[in-house]
Amino acid sequence: MNGKYLLIAFILAISCKRVKQSDDTLYSKHLQRNVKLQILHTPPPSDRSLFNLLILNDGQDMDKLRVKESLDSLYKTGKILPLVIIGVEAGDRMQEYGVTDKPDYLNRGARASFYDAFINNELYPYAKKQSGVRKFQSVVMAGCSMGGLSAFDIAWNHPDKISKVGVFSGSFWWRDKASEDSSYSDEKNRIMYSKLKASRKKPGLQYWFYAGAAEEKGDRDKDSIIDIIDDTKDIIRLLEKKNIVAPEGIVYRELPNGVHDYSSWSEVFPEFLVWAFPAH
Repeated sequence: MNGKYLLIAFILAISCKRVKQSDDTLYSKHLQRNVKLQILHTPPPSDRSLFNLLILNDGQDMDKLRVKESLDSLYKTGKILPLVIIGVEAGDRMQEYGVTDKPDYLNRGARASFYDAFINNELYPYAKKQSGVRKFQSVVMAGCSMGGLSAFDIAWNHPDKISKVGVFSGSFWWRDKASEDSSYSDEKNRIMYSKLKASRKKPGLQYWFYAGAAEEKGDRDKDSIIDIIDDTKDIIRLLEKKNIVAPEGIVYRELPNGVHDYSSWSEVFPEFLVWAFPAH
């Protein structure tokens, strides 16, 4: 084979390994609006049932999270499985993100149930159709901050579809009473914590949590540990106490200088992808 054809073969081989990116819009009856989607996927495997799916909240920030860069690098080096990532651009985050059926004390998160229904009844069938699969090998959901709380709640509600969840600096402080209220209690008034505590479900989920030690200065219980870490670890301890998941099914990652921003979340995002979709 002469040099010209060797070059063409090399270019074709490289292009076949490239991550593809596209945008789409899906009208949601549940949300009564058009939802913008950013879609990334590795080259389709010969058997499309080997495709995996990651649903990301706050899809408008995928560039800040360096999603394409991470996906491209990890797939080329053989560290992750064939993968479709759908980033769902947020609408009204403070209304659509939250915990289903339980708004916070300012009535934020009042549309979380509609967003849950959109993910379950509209986005999931859309993803299967667009990817040409009857069933993904695995489905994972993830998000940052309020998007992390939303991802956790939706995964908890639908373990029949979702097998793993990634929570980056999740807003587990979400509460039904102001913390300044004299009757406020972490045990009773943090909405997601109370939902887990009261639940008899034992969904077969695996969990990946991240929190940064420099995210905030808040320390409600004055134990010298910031709230984002306390709230996250309280969720983990509750999962362990209720024997919902084996210890190896929970990963907790903490950065000593981690801040509440994509600069820190993007640093650990590749680790999350390898955990969620390991090739070996």
